[in-house]
Amino acid sequence: MNGGWRYRLLGVLGVAVLSAVAVSLVNNASVQLLVGGLPVLSRLPTDPPGTAELGYEVLTTVVVCLAAFLPLYKPRPRRILDVVALAQKRVLVALFALAAIGYFDYTYRLPRQTVLLLAPLLLVLLPAWFAWIRRRPAAGQERAIVVGDDPELIQEVAREVEIPLLGYLCPTSSFVEVGDGGRVPTMADGGERFVGLDRLGGLSRIEDVLVEYDVNTVVLAFEHADRAEFFGALDACYEHGVAAKVHRDHADSVLTSEDVGVGQLVDVEVEPWDVQDYIVKRGFDVVFSVVGLVVLAPVVVGIALAIKLDDGGSVLYRQERTAVFGETFDVYKFRSMVEDAESETGATISEEDDGGVDPRVTDVGRVLRQTHLDEIPQLWSVLKGDMSVVGPRPERPELDSDIQVGTVDWQKRWFVKPGLTGPAQVSGVTGTEPEEKIRYDLEYVRDQSFGLDLKLVTRQVWRVAIDAVGIDRG
Repeated sequence: MNGGWRYRLLGVLGVAVLSAVAVSLVNNASVQLLVGGLPVLSRLPTDPPGTAELGYEVLTTVVVCLAAFLPLYKPRPRRILDVVALAQKRVLVALFALAAIGYFDYTYRLPRQTVLLLAPLLLVLLPAWFAWIRRRPAAGQERAIVVGDDPELIQEVAREVEIPLLGYLCPTSSFVEVGDGGRVPTMADGGERFVGLDRLGGLSRIEDVLVEYDVNTVVLAFEHADRAEFFGALDACYEHGVAAKVHRDHADSVLTSEDVGVGQLVDVEVEPWDVQDYIVKRGFDVVFSVVGLVVLAPVVVGIALAIKLDDGGSVLYRQERTAVFGETFDVYKFRSMVEDAESETGATISEEDDGGVDPRVTDVGRVLRQTHLDEIPQLWSVLKGDMSVVGPRPERPELDSDIQVGTVDWQKRWFVKPGLTGPAQVSGVTGTEPEEKIRYDLEYVRDQSFGLDLKLVTRQVWRVAIDAVGIDRG
């Protein structure tokens, strides 16, 4: 199995060399002569490019392919069919980018003929290369460590798992020397220590330990799996191609595979987005929020005037909401209730969410809520990066605390950035149905993708339109 650095080097070199060779091959004089006889390409120009033009084509293709294959440079253990499918998808991304470049009159554009001939070559060569250098899924004896934030939980997990453990990582300053120089933490209550299991360092050393010990499995033992330390460990596993698992008895603290199978350990299913997916999602958030704020500017002015004329109170209402990892941020909405509506009752779920009538809601506010226009100021939160267009709806910290008491999985919603809309919202599920809401939200956390985001946005726009029509009918 190729080491992390060696795999990355081979991946980058392979993409650069094979894409350069492919461009040179399709521009070979013999190939060009053959192309002239093909019915599909006979109408395209077949003159071989000059040295400078060929250099531009090679450079453009290599740069685009190197960028398109970023997700495959991560040395993750993959089955051969998964490698081929993922590599072919990245080739299609590269070809689409090359075609887009060729559409415009840029210096580095590629002729359509070159792009068409490159397609079958790259769809074979690059997947074959990554299938050859791929990191195989762990087989035989596993090289595993335990990573967690609580010494007692680590000790409990270490006792029960059957795979051999090389050691553990845990943030602690209280440890003693045992055995042949190993260092282990002392339990806060003076109980049994980690005899025979060395402490390899704190959580900050996880990447160094994964490489130094050639670890292929990490058993997560976090008491608080909704915090940044857990995601830092999970991201390190993802980056270095290491399987992340959790003990079956503690699987309710993280998102695990639905098909848990047999044995003591189950796979952790949460994975960070590829950098390209993240850039696309963030780009969509920025474009959506900017366009929304600009297009709705006249509506914003009209709403502000309506609120002022209604009761003369403030136009905006500020609330604290829960964000990623349980942190908080301020979100703004158009005020739809009477001024200081929660000064006596505190944070509560509106009766309107349960189909009733909330006396605190103003006449203008009732229209704003039904048409969702009160949410327009949240586009600013999306533009700032506190929220995304799609994700679990953020709740107020007070309500979060209340709901967590009766809903064990509620805090798992914090695994992703909150959004303007999400699967629960487009399905008409509100905070009055926490169990149902968390089911929808966790499905999004597991299955999130840019394609799913677009589908949910489309459904939400349609839902808003239907609700707006309902105003006229009422």
